[in-house]
This record gives sequence, structure tokens and C-alpha cells, in this order.
Amino acid sequence: MNDVEEAITRVHHEEWARVVAALTRRFGDLDIAEESAAEAFATAVERWPADGVPPNPGAWLTTTANRKAIDRIRRENKRDDKQKEARMVHDDEPHEPLGAIDDDRLRLIFTCCHPALAMQARVALTLRMLGGLTVPEIARAFLVQDTTLEQRITRAKAKIKAARIPYRMPAAEDLPARVTGVLAVLFLVFNEGYLASGPDTDPIRSDLTTEAIRLARLIRTLLPQDGEVAGLLALMLLIEARRTARVSASGELVALDEQDRGAWDTSLIAEGHRLVRERLAAAAAGVAPGRYQILAAINAVHTSARDIRDTGWSQVVALYDQLVRLDSSPVVALNRAIAVAELDGPEVALAAVERLEDKLTGYHAYHVTRADLLRRLGRGQEARGAYDKAIELAGNTAETAYLTRRRDQLG
Repeated sequence: MNDVEEAITRVHHEEWARVVAALTRRFGDLDIAEESAAEAFATAVERWPADGVPPNPGAWLTTTANRKAIDRIRRENKRDDKQKEARMVHDDEPHEPLGAIDDDRLRLIFTCCHPALAMQARVALTLRMLGGLTVPEIARAFLVQDTTLEQRITRAKAKIKAARIPYRMPAAEDLPARVTGVLAVLFLVFNEGYLASGPDTDPIRSDLTTEAIRLARLIRTLLPQDGEVAGLLALMLLIEARRTARVSASGELVALDEQDRGAWDTSLIAEGHRLVRERLAAAAAGVAPGRYQILAAINAVHTSARDIRDTGWSQVVALYDQLVRLDSSPVVALNRAIAVAELDGPEVALAAVERLEDKLTGYHAYHVTRADLLRRLGRGQEARGAYDKAIELAGNTAETAYLTRRRDQLG
């Protein structure tokens, strides 16, 4: 990749959300904003190699995208009033107030997470609009086919148009009704960064994890009393603290039981633990914890152990029991079974895992877990088949290398 290509890639990550947010504010149409921004970046790919990267790439992209949007409106005759078109060209009217949120990217996420849309639709649409994840990456996060995800996004956009849902900046009183969807978006972005699912990306995308944490911190300043906001921030900090120990120098994933705990970021762990203790105090006062708070508490148990043998597995299983009552998804059941294997043995856990086959047959982590349990039970041939399936479904290069080594060690 040459310098111009690197610049375009960097600018795309940094400026996409801001450009789309600006166009959404100005034209009030999500499709026009997204498509015009995409055209502006395509123009940059064509022109910057010859003309050079402009001194202010963000301003160049915004100006180009605005022109593309105006051209699109004219071509498609989507405005019945030339006076309105002229106002857009000259931009004489003051912009809509920014509202309660100062950050462009976070404002766009809250704008897209409109409560009139179904939760899965608003999360999928926002992930796509955010510009950080591709359709295949989002589809893998939802455990659905690419075409299914595309249809979900298309239906969400159609509903916005049919119902004339206004895409205006949310006021402070709108934030609590939208925050659940926003947190789901940040969690999925963080997960994609922590274990990237695409075969052509780095195994860990720190740009995504860092951005998700940054936005979570901003939401916490907006909604300091929201327990799930604090829980998600704690969860991400405790996972991020282990990032540098997760991939070996040879590019292979390092499992939790093999990680160098001395390489974990103690400052992030301390901050995450403080947030967990804060939420535990609230729970003691009668405020029931939510999903992210429980997941954060589970990770606090892991990051409190100086050695894998010191892990409080009974506490982990008890926390998963609490989580199952809130979220009975098969993925939660799978993660609970992993903890059960440490507490009650691999045979008990394997029985629980295999009951999930119909629901998780396309999920690579199901086959990873099953392969490990079969290996521990000495059922090498079955373990090899499970590893083969896991390798087939895994997109992360570091994880594929790890699974291949584990399979080959079976002999």
C-alpha cells in the first residue's frame, strides 16, 4: 500500500461518520448522506493519487459529498421546490442545533438508533452507517447470512421513508430511550475489533476497540447514572487490558490459560474493577444489574486471578446463571458451559454444548468449544473433526493458526 492509499484508508476511518453526520443534518435523508459520502471517497481514490492529498482532507470530502448530494437531488427530482434547493446550495440558513451530544460520530449513532425501528434493525443500520464494519462483518456478529443482513438494513431504510421518521439530532431527553441500541452497537464494534472476523484484516483491530471505548466514555458523561453504560465500559476496559497478551509474536492467538498475565494493562484493570465495584454496590442497594454489568463482573473475576488455577469458577458459573435469566441466547449458554467444564468437568460441559448444536452449527466458537472438550476427554478423532469445522468457519487469522496447531497436536 502506497502513501496515498494509506492516507485514504486513514481518512475514511476518521472522517466517514463526520461527513455522513453533516450530510444527514443538512439534507435529512439517510440514503443520500450515505451514498454521497461513498461517492466522495470514490472520487478521492481517483483524484488524490494524481493531485495529491489535500491539506484538509476532511473539508475536501465534506465539500465534495455536499456537491454529490445536491447533484443527486437534482437528478432524482426528490425536491419539489427550487427555493429549498437554492437554500441547500448556498446554505444561508443556520444549521440545526447540535443538541446534547458534541461528538459527531456518537451523535450519528444516537440519531440512527431511532426507537421507532426494531432493535435488531436499528443496530444493523447503525453499524452499517458508522462505516467501521462491512455487511459480512455485521452478519457474522448477528449469526445470519449476508443477504439476510442486507434485507434487514433495506427494510429499516424503507420504514424510515414510509413512516417519515425524522433523522434529527436527539435532545437530552431522547437519550435514555435510545441508549440500549447505542450500547449494542458499541459492543459489536468492540467485539469485531477484539477478534476481527475478516480473513483480510489484522487479527486485532485496535482502531475499533479504542473508538468503542472512547464513545462509551462519552456516553458515561452524558448518562452517569445508567448502570449498563458503566457496565459496558467496565467490560470493554477489562477485555482491552488483555489485548497485548492475546496474539503471540508468530501471529497466533494465545488462549486465556496460556497468556502472560504480567503483560496485562493494570491501569485498565483497576479502572474496570472500580466500575464493577460501583455497580455491585448499586445491586446491594436493590438495583438489579443488567447484561453488561454481569459480563463485566465475570471479566473482573478472570482479571483478579493471578493464575488460571486461581480463577473463581464457581463465581463465574453463578454469574452466568444470573445472566441466563436475562439473556437465554444459545451463545450465553455456550459460554456458561465453558465455565462449567472447569467446575464440573468436560463431560458435563460437553453434554450441555451438544444440546446447542441445532442453534449454533454455523457459529465457529461452538465447534472450538466442542473440539477442546473432546480433546480433554481423549476422543481425538471426534476432536479433529470439530477442529476442522472450527477452522473452516473461523475468519480470524490468529485464531485459525491457533486452532490448526491444536488440531495437529492430536497426531
